[in-house]
Parts: sequence; structure tokens; C-alpha cells
Amino acid sequence: MARTRPEPVAGRHSIDTGVAELSRDPIAGGWLLTINGAQSSHIHPDPTVLDFEYMRQMAAVMADRYGADASLRVLHLGAAACALPRYLADRQHATRQVAVEIDAELARLAREWFDLPRAPRLRIRVGDGREVLTTLTEHTRDVIVRDAFAAARTPRHLTTVEFTEQVRRVLAPGGLYLANCGDGRDLTLARAEVATAAAVFQDVALVADAAMLKGRRTGNIVLVAADSPIDDTPELIRALLSDPQPAKILTGRRAREFASGAIIRDDH
Repeated sequence: MARTRPEPVAGRHSIDTGVAELSRDPIAGGWLLTINGAQSSHIHPDPTVLDFEYMRQMAAVMADRYGADASLRVLHLGAAACALPRYLADRQHATRQVAVEIDAELARLAREWFDLPRAPRLRIRVGDGREVLTTLTEHTRDVIVRDAFAAARTPRHLTTVEFTEQVRRVLAPGGLYLANCGDGRDLTLARAEVATAAAVFQDVALVADAAMLKGRRTGNIVLVAADSPIDDTPELIRALLSDPQPAKILTGRRAREFASGAIIRDDH
């Protein structure tokens, strides 16, 4: 007899890095996971529904570059409830993914609560993202997604040029790096992150809604980096503009002009 999955329990749950709060979403449906006061994941009953706009933007960039049927090797640095890995597993069944999560108890709860794919389609590895990255063989991943936060900021050691060089080492030729950059209105951190990626990769781009790019609100910018051209194709532009939260993509010269910050280094 098939084992019945336990229903997630709304409320506050102690985890290794603090407190996770799980609540029902009465508007979009599904569950909202908050970690130490910051929204972290949204899990919808339909795995193809991504409630966070930056995840939809990442998915659009990947679909434009690789197509809907590509078999990809994806590494996620930062897992939480694995909303994006769950989406990719449903849309691209041949894709193999590893999600690295620093909090062992959170990883256990995510497996217990939600219908996450099993290995080899999705393996959850407990550990620090950078430490795990440095152990991987070069050229073994097609996509690396960085979506790790401590409160509202990405841990600094996951933003430096030395870290980014490790990302480039592990990516296969033609591979894609996607990073979720959370920042305030001054965009200081996002500009420095784009400058850092541009110092390592041959091409960079960024995706966000116009208000975020103009410094009118706090939010997320998706950094895209690769050693091959990142094109703002008509199909990608159309997909981003047709999203419930319309976004734009900056490529080429405009992306590098955005990168006005100082390069982030381990020793600074």
C-alpha cells in the first residue's frame, strides 16, 4: 500500500538556523515558508506554478536558452522548500538536480511536507553551498542557481570573485549561472555583484521589473552570467513582459554599465 504523505503543519517550527514558519496562502493557494522572518519559499499544489517572480524569471531564461525538453544537470545553492527544483523536475523530466541546503532540519521538513522528486531527479545535500561547490568536478553542471539567504541578504562568501570562479569552474561549456540578488533601493550590492560576475564570465545580463532597476523599491534582481552570449531574444522579452509582474532584461553594454560597483573579494 502506498504511504500517505503527512499534511504540512502550519505554525512555527524550530530548525538548525532559527525558526521556520509555515502558513497557508489563502490567495494563491498552497503554502508560504518564512525563515527567521523572511519569505523563503512558496509551494503550490501544482508544481508548475511559481509564486515568486524571480523564480519565474529564472525559469524563462533557462527555457529560452535550452528549450523546454532539454536534459540538464542543475545545481541549486540554497534549497529551502525546493520550489524551483520541483518546477524543473515536472517540466523537464530528464533533468537531474542537486539542491544544497545548509539547514539539515529544514531539508528534512521539506521532504516530509512536500511532494519533492526523489533521487536521481532531485537529491538534497546538506552543507554550505561554497564548501560543496569546491568539491565538485569541473564542467559537470549545465546550470548553477544561487538562491541562498541569511535573513534578507546573501551570505557574503557566496558573492565574491573567488566563489564566482568556482562557479565557472564547475559549469560545463555553454553553462549558465543564475543568482538571486536581493537589494535595497540604492542597488549597491546588486551593482557590485554584477561587476564581480563580469570580472569572471565573458557575458552578463540582469532581469528585474523596471521599478527595481530604477531603484524605486526593495526586491530582487536576477543576475545571469555565461561564457557564451546571453541574448535578449524576442521570445524571452515577450515571456518576461507577459508575466504577472512584467520584467525587462539588460544585456551587453547596458548590463555592464549597471555594474558600477567594486568587485567583491574574500579579503575585503
